Amino acid sequence: MEMVWEVIEELRELNVVTMIIRIFLAALAGGIVGLERGFHGRAAGLRTHMLVCLGAALTALIGCYLSIELGGSDPQRTGAQVMSGVGFLGAGTILLKKGNSQITGLTTAAGLWATAAIGLSIGYGLYEAAIVTVFVVVTAFTLMSRVEFRMNRKRQRAFFYLELDNVNSVKEMIDILSAEYAAVEIQVTPARSGHPEHVGMEALIRIPPKVTVNAKIQKLESLQHVIFALQIS
Repeated sequence: MEMVWEVIEELRELNVVTMIIRIFLAALAGGIVGLERGFHGRAAGLRTHMLVCLGAALTALIGCYLSIELGGSDPQRTGAQVMSGVGFLGAGTILLKKGNSQITGLTTAAGLWATAAIGLSIGYGLYEAAIVTVFVVVTAFTLMSRVEFRMNRKRQRAFFYLELDNVNSVKEMIDILSAEYAAVEIQVTPARSGHPEHVGMEALIRIPPKVTVNAKIQKLESLQHVIFALQIS
């Protein structure tokens, strides 16, 4: 074990051999993170993460080299530019869907940002921090995604349309839907039946686990002032 630490300390020295080793380690670390993203068909996959990590490591090496050669140069300046530049790259993986109401790609963008940080840490010779971060990032992508999926299933929501018998019951229904049904995005619409005294209401309502959409509709229709209810896309 002592020999391992001695080797790591030798690798912290900046020379031709250690620079080459850091570059290859950065490519490997970025590839490990990118494999998971590529497997799930994300916008940024294996090659993108490898290049981001490799470029960040090389930038850190350049900063360290200039610091040694010029004496007064701060190697952290080059690293700071990498982190801000990767932000623009990550923005390209973020997409808006369903009428700009659903955002996707945030996890991939955050993964690119973390990969750049891993590359910088390897370039600066912080191997232990890089290895631990790779493990944590891959765990977050795989294990945490399953936990998040189960949590989202428990808070599944769907859009419902309710037709009310009169406009005076709107305020009462909004209070009921918000308090008892955890409804959001509630809006009043014209009655779909065309009845002059009726008024429509659309709401995004939470569906508890093991409760079907039909059961939820029956419960909504049992409310006072509700003529009928149906699920909408």
